[in-house]
Amino acid sequence: MKFNVKTKVNAPIEHVWGNFNRNLFLKLAPVFPPLTLLRFDGCKVGDIVCLKLGFIFFSQIWESHVIAQETKENEISFIDEGKKLPFFLKYWQHTHILQKNADNTTTIIDAISYKSPFWLDYLFFPLLYLTFAYRIPIYKKFFKK
Repeated sequence: MKFNVKTKVNAPIEHVWGNFNRNLFLKLAPVFPPLTLLRFDGCKVGDIVCLKLGFIFFSQIWESHVIAQETKENEISFIDEGKKLPFFLKYWQHTHILQKNADNTTTIIDAISYKSPFWLDYLFFPLLYLTFAYRIPIYKKFFKK
């Protein structure tokens, strides 16, 4: 299953890219499940992000590797792919796209592609979509001029 969430922020692309870091990652963390960031290398090829999701009676490890990063004239992007995933996912790929706008703002696009076991993609869609929609006001506040 695939979906995109777009957020226009009031900051130039260079500023946004320069602040795609551990601090922003922690601010974007959802309220549930609570997470513990175990490792955050960055957003370049070969970097690893590893976290522990704390559910009520158990925890799950989520490890993603950055498999691609590209800088173009009006766009910067990178892709992280899940290598160790929680039980409700069997495939995860998240493409982060920063697009430069003519008015010196940036559009952040979270392009998600995932598969869950037992054809439960549609069941998890609302939860996953809301997790990324939750980021919209955080991005806007974080990147306010």
